[in-house]
Amino acid sequence: MQISSRVTVLLASASLVLSSCQTTNPFTGESQRSKALTGSVIGGLVGAGIGSLTGKGSTDRRQKAMVGAGIGILTGGGIGAYMDRQEAELRRELEGTGVGVSRNGNQIALVMPGDVTFATGSASISGQFHPTLDSVAKVLNKYNQTLVDITGHTDSVGQRDYNYRLSQSRASSVAGFLQGRKVSPTRFRVTGQGPDAPVATNDSAAGRQANRRVTIQLAPLT
Repeated sequence: MQISSRVTVLLASASLVLSSCQTTNPFTGESQRSKALTGSVIGGLVGAGIGSLTGKGSTDRRQKAMVGAGIGILTGGGIGAYMDRQEAELRRELEGTGVGVSRNGNQIALVMPGDVTFATGSASISGQFHPTLDSVAKVLNKYNQTLVDITGHTDSVGQRDYNYRLSQSRASSVAGFLQGRKVSPTRFRVTGQGPDAPVATNDSAAGRQANRRVTIQLAPLT
């Protein structure tokens, strides 16, 4: 079922992109499809599709899909330097937005507080937070050799099933927004952990607020 779903998405993407691969014949003035561009588009999509179908795990599948789409891997000392530059730009873009930026080795984490990003009990992104996510998308598009893990979290108040659904929906909303800003969906893994990964106690209002968050974890494509 998962393979069939991915193939359907791949074919739909190919149809949409190929519709724009039109040029004008200089002799007849008629519209025609560019063979070179069409071949390039099909090659990239098929490469990404094959990679996403053959990987052993989520990270492996994404890595193969990105390489199949023509994105080069990072190697050696260039990895740290690449992540240094990305971190610096994220800190610059997100200063004063309420989004936390942290670094652990070659991993960068962005923490978006739930009370800033969403209305209470909602998975709809607050309009005032759109510019912040626009800034995140700008950097992600510039540094396209990173994997993007988006995870939703809640506090422990309320029913667990509801919290899991809410955390997944919020993570999906953030991913959908970024994809709408042309960040490739091939790079994403989106999950909801509900109340299972708290960063503070749920026994206080401040602790519960800290636990309500969406995180974006960035890792280099290696």
